[in-house]
Amino acid sequence: MSAPGEKRRGKLRRDAELNRRKIIAAAHEVFREQGVRATLDDVAERAGVGVGTVYRRFANKEELVDALFEDMIDNVEAMLHEATLGKDAWSALTSALEKVCELQAFDRGLREVMLGTGRGPQRRDQVLSRIAPAAGDLLQRAKDEGALRPDVQPWDMPMIQLMVAAISEHTGHPNLWRRYLRLILDGLRTRPDTGADLPNPITDELQLLVALDDASALPAQLRDRPDRRSGGAS
Repeated sequence: MSAPGEKRRGKLRRDAELNRRKIIAAAHEVFREQGVRATLDDVAERAGVGVGTVYRRFANKEELVDALFEDMIDNVEAMLHEATLGKDAWSALTSALEKVCELQAFDRGLREVMLGTGRGPQRRDQVLSRIAPAAGDLLQRAKDEGALRPDVQPWDMPMIQLMVAAISEHTGHPNLWRRYLRLILDGLRTRPDTGADLPNPITDELQLLVALDDASALPAQLRDRPDRRSGGAS
């Protein structure tokens, strides 16, 4: 039989792990909604735990973001693994890319937190070291099967993800990205699938105009900003 002290320690470990999972889940939601403005107090309130509970596990927001980032990488790795089970390489590639783009489409605030802080470059390096090899193997398999254009490179994949994420970012349409991902995927194939209709067309001209206005706002702001390299306007 287990001693009472061992049972108590086991329960404390389970409770601590449960609280950690609550905090991580709440942080996903809070950072998605609020971006860099979110605080650990906001996360504690959403998780339904005391602020002290959050600070005992994460000394600051950066530590919590590190945990979130690891969680995201684990999810992407799992998606890649799941996509390759029992499927041809092209189906696996399209399934994995669609799932990753879906994750990005709804996590704008989370991306802002993860990549917009001082550790953004290190986190990008982590993505490359953990995700790029599996993605590269999948691309090569699709080429070997004759389904993927031979001139596609591994670096094309993150660029596609950025393009798709920008669609959701500028239009606010939750599923419009699927239409343009389909167009991109057809462009990647050696034999495009011309028989399937494209999903989620834009039916409102106003929606298009709003998206174009939003997309042009950031370049205008950058043009008006003092040149940081020279320390400001001369």
